[in-house]
Order: sequence, then structure tokens, then C-alpha cells
Amino acid sequence: MAISAKAVSELRKQTSAGMMACKKALTETNGDLEAAAKLLREKGEAKRSDRADRETSEGIVATHVAADANSGILAVVNCETDFVAKNDAFQAWVGEVLEAVANSGAASAEEALAVSFGSEGGTVENALGAKFAELGEVIKISRLARFEVSGNGSIASYIHMGGKVGVLLEVGCENADTASNDEFSTLLKDITLHIAAASPAGLTRDDIDGTVVEEENEINRKQLLADGKPEAIIDKILIGKINKFYSEQVLTEQAFVKDPDLSIAKLLEAKGKDLGDTLTIRRYERFGI
Repeated sequence: MAISAKAVSELRKQTSAGMMACKKALTETNGDLEAAAKLLREKGEAKRSDRADRETSEGIVATHVAADANSGILAVVNCETDFVAKNDAFQAWVGEVLEAVANSGAASAEEALAVSFGSEGGTVENALGAKFAELGEVIKISRLARFEVSGNGSIASYIHMGGKVGVLLEVGCENADTASNDEFSTLLKDITLHIAAASPAGLTRDDIDGTVVEEENEINRKQLLADGKPEAIIDKILIGKINKFYSEQVLTEQAFVKDPDLSIAKLLEAKGKDLGDTLTIRRYERFGI
């Protein structure tokens, strides 16, 4: 029988179970709300309502990049305790979930919930509920980013501090052969490591919030006035200070962690010359617990 959106909404209100779980329970019970609610309790789904608002501040950042490096995802999977986050079996399960999500094409945490997962025709949302029933902790995918290469280039990822920080990166090139070059792959690995360590606020200056820049200028101006600097030279000093601010916050202007004498932009330029190509960082994501 057809299950109405109203019935699904009512069951969700009663149980706080996921939408797909509610719809499936109603289908299995021919639309009987009471029976469906009981079925969800039996499956452990309805119990989530008792703890859905518990803090899930722990978890891991995990990634899955396709073998051809043309696509990849980065996700934060949260749980309640560090004990669960560090568990090898839990981390392996997260890897299986992310592989299914990556292969599905899902591009957000919401889309990931509807992805097919498991041998019994379930979904990722069902799997999260089952894992809750198994571990007694709320498990959720709070963030997810998906990159697909546009033109020539590659996707790379890096997981740092045992899953506390993760990076997803896309670097483009003009020559198709460059993407399969080992030196290019090493460069991408180095840049992901740099992003994990340096935590840039944006790829270019345009990515930095203008209000943040204004506040930085205002703070510097007040400090200079307090130091007795003449008004006539303050504007010139501010230019130098804001350039230093950008060099600390903007990825392309940051000093490369492995060689502080090189900015990331200069690193790309140098490696591009070595490879006979022009290299460009197209985008990145950095997630942390």
C-alpha cells in the first residue's frame, strides 16, 4: 500500500527514527502507526529519540578516494565517546560506509543517509540506527564533501592524528599525463599534509571574510596609535601587516611546512616547471573533530 508523507511524519514525531526507517516500518505494517512504532522499538531505531540530543563531540574524519583519483569524499562520522572513535572495528565499519557512499555519488551528509548499504536491502541511515543499537551511542554523519575532477587533474586526501583531522584536495593540470606522474602525486600528498598542519582559512584572498580583514585592520590601527605611530605612516604600515595576515591565512600564500622559504604558490610553480605543466589548486576541504 502507498504510505503517505503525513503518516511518515507522524511516526517520526512519535519515535524520532529516521525518515527511511519510518517509511519501511509503515510499509511492513500496512500503515499501522502503533505497530510500526513497536517495530521500530524492536529494531532499536525508536530508542534513538531518548538520546538523539546527546552530544556527539567525538568521532573520526575519514575519506575514500577512487582508484583512478578522479573522485573522492571526506566525511566526519560522529559518536559520543573517544573509546568508540578509536575502536578498530568501528573505524573499519566507517570505511565500509564511506566506500558505499563514494560509489553512490552522494554529495552531502543528507544524501548519504539514503545510500544502499548492507546485504539486506537497507540504507546507511538504517546502518547508523543498527550501530546505535549495538554500541549504545548515537552515530551520525555530520559533514561530507565530494570532489570530482574537472578536466585534467587528481584528487588526494590525508588523514591526520588518527582521524581527528582530514583533508580532501583537487589539483588541476593542463597535460593529461601529469596526473599519473609520481612526482605530481607526491606534491598532492605534501599539500594535503600542509593543509592539515597549517589550517588555512581560504584558498585565495577572495575566500577570506571581508569583515575579518576589517577587524584585523582596526585592531592593528588601534595598536599602532597606542604605540605612538604618526597617522601619516599608519596606512603604509597597515598594508604590510595585512599582507602578513594573508600570508598566514591564505593557502597559496602560506609558507610550505616542509620548506618555509617557499610559499605554496611558489611550490606549485616550481613543480610545474619540473613537470613541464601549469598546476593549480582548484579546491580543498579540511574537516576536524
